[in-house]
Amino acid sequence: MRPNYSLFYFTIRSITLVVILGCFLLVAPVQAQTQTVPITLDGRHLFDVSNTGPVTAENRANDANLILKVVVRSQEDVKVEIVQDNQLPVIRVQGRHLLTVTSQDTPTGRTREEQAQIWSQIITEAIQQGQQERRPSYIGRTMLFVLFLVLGALSIHIIFGWVWQYWLRRLVPESANDPETGAQPKGLELLLYLTLLLIRSLLWLGVIIYTTDLFPLTREWSQRIKHILSISFTSPIISIGENSYSVINIIILIGLFFGLLAFAGAVTNLLRSRVLRITRVSRGVQESVAVIFNYSFIFIGTVILLQLWGLDISSLAIFASILGVAIGIGLQGVAKELVSGLVITFERAIQVGDFIEIGNYMGTVERLNARSMQIRTLDDILVIVPNSKLLEQEVINWSHQSQASRLVLPIRVSFDANINQVRYALLEAAKSHSEVLHKPAPRVWIKEFGEDCLDFQLLVWISKPRRQFQIKSDIYFQIDENLRQINIQVPFPQRSLHIRSGNLPLEIPPQLEKSLFQTFKILNEWLKKQTQTNNLDD
Repeated sequence: MRPNYSLFYFTIRSITLVVILGCFLLVAPVQAQTQTVPITLDGRHLFDVSNTGPVTAENRANDANLILKVVVRSQEDVKVEIVQDNQLPVIRVQGRHLLTVTSQDTPTGRTREEQAQIWSQIITEAIQQGQQERRPSYIGRTMLFVLFLVLGALSIHIIFGWVWQYWLRRLVPESANDPETGAQPKGLELLLYLTLLLIRSLLWLGVIIYTTDLFPLTREWSQRIKHILSISFTSPIISIGENSYSVINIIILIGLFFGLLAFAGAVTNLLRSRVLRITRVSRGVQESVAVIFNYSFIFIGTVILLQLWGLDISSLAIFASILGVAIGIGLQGVAKELVSGLVITFERAIQVGDFIEIGNYMGTVERLNARSMQIRTLDDILVIVPNSKLLEQEVINWSHQSQASRLVLPIRVSFDANINQVRYALLEAAKSHSEVLHKPAPRVWIKEFGEDCLDFQLLVWISKPRRQFQIKSDIYFQIDENLRQINIQVPFPQRSLHIRSGNLPLEIPPQLEKSLFQTFKILNEWLKKQTQTNNLDD
């Protein structure tokens, strides 16, 4: 089963956002407070220059770097010389003034001339190397080397995937996906996947930085990326008490916390599958003990981890108060579900494996989480029910404190049937089913004498309430067969309709009676005339 990596992707996006913000917020202050500025060529750091009177170190470095960029692009032999100007050594390149060496640039125990000789030698070697790296022969050899480097990194990338799958099979127990225990090692698998992705990301980041450092046109980008990453990850961004923490410290802390979650999940799965199953207690008790152990282990481990990290728990009082206000204002629903989950866990009125009926849903409890419960319905659909619903609504627990559940099967037979034969047929149908318990034994009751039939009730007990509808259907099939063998019929509903004959009194107004009499008289005379006319024609 592949885990849900939504939490993992959220963490990666959060870390990326922190890094980007750190890059923009931390680089500028560091540069503003710097007393020296580096002289660079093709991204390589040569040496640093300082402020000299009215001329700032930044202006000196910008002028020198611009001259070096122009000179290194030519393939001619570059002449670097030192001349004296106003009793100060001046470094000249191709006859152009590059840099004046002052006492601010000279460390203790070294003269200005000695410093100028050292810098001129560094500049000469850097220019020769830059010209060499711009030749087609060097570019061709380097491109071929980069191709092999990428292929090697791709092979290592694939090998890391194979190693991850191997260690996943070794570290995740086979019983972790056992439906009887309900264990799901998502935490451990997520930690392994996070570690794999981190190693692969570092691998390709190293390849990119190393590759861009081989070419003079991209080396400046590579050095800038390394400088920004170094400052962003190592500069303090959060201060708690007397301690300051950088991005890399926070990432390590988050990684240790995820490792704690994964370790707690692995130990809980081991406890559930290796220890609790030996005790042969009910599955609900096993799950309750495992949940309590898991939460306790995470809480104690978090406290110890923060203490080892140097965080004073008392210094987090303000954060705890803010969190309490947030829970009271915006997280009432979440807190309500968490408290309901704790109540259900300790009360144990509903446990894993129970067959319950809540609202329109009927199914088996598959898992008890901190916020919700997972119920597997009869249609094999997993329904997630909030914990508060289980405390606010009436819940029918078919498995609470007893594995036997009673089924009531109503049967109707005619009055002329032998009730002893009916009772025997019903009991035989119940006993013939393999899933009907022998203790308590099936029973047959006469409920009442109905209007047109005898109402019987067959009572049976089963240990698998999830299959109650299938069991009822099987017993009804057998009952029908047994009743047909002894010629006992199930009567149809009968209803009697009585019709009484008599006179229907009718009162007619005198005017209407007179009009009807005249109408019938006229019609009678007309019929007589028609009859006479027909006789004459004949």
